[in-house]
Amino acid sequence: MTRDPTPAAVSVHDVARAAGVSQSAVSRAFTPGSSLSPDKRDRIIAIAAQMGYRPNPLARSLLRGKSNIIGVGVGDLANPFFVQTLQLLSQALETANLRLMLFPAHGSQGAEPSIQEVLHYRIDALVLLSVSLSSKLAEECRRAQVPIILYNRTTGQHDASCVVGDNTTGARSIAAHLLGGGHERLAFLAGTPESSTNAEREAGFNAYLAERGHPAPIREEGHFSFEAAMAATRRLLVRPDRPDALFCANDTMALAALTVARHEFGLDVGREISIAGYDDVPIAAWPGYALTSYSQPARQMVDETVRLIHALRADAESHEEVQCPGTLMVRSSTRPAKISV
Repeated sequence: MTRDPTPAAVSVHDVARAAGVSQSAVSRAFTPGSSLSPDKRDRIIAIAAQMGYRPNPLARSLLRGKSNIIGVGVGDLANPFFVQTLQLLSQALETANLRLMLFPAHGSQGAEPSIQEVLHYRIDALVLLSVSLSSKLAEECRRAQVPIILYNRTTGQHDASCVVGDNTTGARSIAAHLLGGGHERLAFLAGTPESSTNAEREAGFNAYLAERGHPAPIREEGHFSFEAAMAATRRLLVRPDRPDALFCANDTMALAALTVARHEFGLDVGREISIAGYDDVPIAAWPGYALTSYSQPARQMVDETVRLIHALRADAESHEEVQCPGTLMVRSSTRPAKISV
């Protein structure tokens, strides 16, 4: 038994011939606000529907010199902050009649997406969610006229825009809160050492302690990972000089630290040890965690990212660095501050 060959897709040329109009008239019929009479538009659309024609939005946008596709490189979908960001970003791009194309970053945390994969598509801009930007990727995107926006990271290069939270102020606020609770043995659980967010949060935290005459915190690395943070917390809590307060460079690590302290060491979190995070992801407010955290305003950061996308699509050289302020969210995972410091 032979099968009929798959019928060829109906083209704009086929519709134009059937309707007795030009191909440009068919295109205008599917373009809102175009200069085409309502009767003519309705007739063309009716004929197109009868023939099973569907306009190709990508092909039509490329004719105008833009694909309306925004590439997003992301390496850590286990972090709820970036899941939240992706959801907000996809909604905001859809409202702006743009589409999101995801490029997973391969290799270790913070590694960049494949240059070949990114440049294979005619994307209008590339957003990197806490993903590193190498000079090679920056140069290749510059040659391809693909503007880059770093989200939650900064760069020393001048050919990319950045949208970040106020990491220094946030870390200093957490340091002040922990010192106000009377803590004496503070620790810092670092993320990925080479990331700008970790560097800024650690520097802000340490600087505030030094300004108040407090010794530098005990330091461990959790690489922004739940599993690595659990291991790092165990190392901290078996020390003879066990810390009585722990600032984690993001909420993923703070939730891991809270789990270890509470369920493996039997500590009363918020009394025997205070644990604070950074980002204020939705789960941080759950009663079972009640995690003190400094918020990153994801919605505002996404809105600024979309604003930059529009600006860069018009002028690929209009680079900016945008900083969005956050708020300290105090919950029961930390001892209440009793003094001002």
